[in-house]
Amino acid sequence: MSRISRVALRMIYDSRGQETVEATVETDTGHRGVAGAPSGASTGTHEVRAFPVGGVAAALQTGAKDVRPVLLGRDVDDQEGFDATLHQVDGTPDFSRIGGNTATALSIAFALARATERGESLAQSLGALRAPSSWPAIVGNSLNGGRHAIGGPDIQEFIAFAPNATPSDEIRAAIGVHRALGAALHAKYPKLALGRGDEGGWVAPIGNVEALEMLRDACASVRDSTGLSVHPGLDLAASEFYRDGKYRYADRTLDLDGQVRFVEELVDDYGLRYVEDPFDQEEFDGFARLTASVGSKALIVGDDLYTTRRSRLETGIARRSSNAVLIKVNQVGTLSDTLATVHLARSSGLATVTSHRSGEVPEGWLADLAVAFGSAALKCGLLGGERVAKLNELLRLGAATEA
Repeated sequence: MSRISRVALRMIYDSRGQETVEATVETDTGHRGVAGAPSGASTGTHEVRAFPVGGVAAALQTGAKDVRPVLLGRDVDDQEGFDATLHQVDGTPDFSRIGGNTATALSIAFALARATERGESLAQSLGALRAPSSWPAIVGNSLNGGRHAIGGPDIQEFIAFAPNATPSDEIRAAIGVHRALGAALHAKYPKLALGRGDEGGWVAPIGNVEALEMLRDACASVRDSTGLSVHPGLDLAASEFYRDGKYRYADRTLDLDGQVRFVEELVDDYGLRYVEDPFDQEEFDGFARLTASVGSKALIVGDDLYTTRRSRLETGIARRSSNAVLIKVNQVGTLSDTLATVHLARSSGLATVTSHRSGEVPEGWLADLAVAFGSAALKCGLLGGERVAKLNELLRLGAATEA
């Protein structure tokens, strides 16, 4: 029985140039796992604290003094025990003492060390031992707005949703939409220096509806030219523009009834197959109204609504708030907590969407989690080394099942 012989924490930078935590966990047989923790810009109120007071420096100090000693010697096969120890040494309900990102980095590094010890991929180690009946669809941010871009639309993400038979086809379709949308934007603004946002999507000075029209056309162009399945989707991140009981867009202000009708119209008029966070993070009933209305046509996904917390998801299930839940490990801090939420979702008939953060690390383990969880989709972006790392790992997993 192998045991942990070394634990190390260090500061690294994420894709936004922000400091975060990376962990190394090594076994007494010389196998190791290394993982960095991502960070979000648009965060839900109910997420754990990414870092303690004092930031990364405080997290590293606490980690070296209080966390590392209690992890040494632990059984490499005991993920639940490892994660429970992280909770015990922290002693708070939101990881505010050691930091949720410290817990995330350690938990994933431990899982990677276990997989390496067994000579398996992380997906195999977590139970995905054969090719899935269907691969996670790609959810690719093609145009940015909201908190992810300056000068863009109110809506945070305009998405290419690509469900196909193989990872290579899904990725080709989603990246094709990004390219087609970029070409259309450059043609529309030939003298404008167009940029890209935090997650690699285009940034342009256009409104929500115009951006959605261009996304719809880009998806149609890719479908026509390749025969692959790809459709428009949105992450509204509506909590970001919800104030005083109203949804405040640049061109309109809507109450709850108006927001429900507006999103229903977007689904019907533009063929949306993916709708994330269309309401404020406490609006379980608004979610339920939309899911009852258009849930047969699209995934209605709760992110800020649930923040990967099992207790929040229990409320959503009781109220029939959504048909899908976004899964982000660092919202709850450990792989074991994440798995508890995934198991509840699957047993209740909800789809899971395994997701990146706006501040990412250039590692591929998120794709392994999406496959192991049996997720309906992998949300990981389309451009930038930190996003492509996930896409390439999904390609490797696909190739491994064909060998």
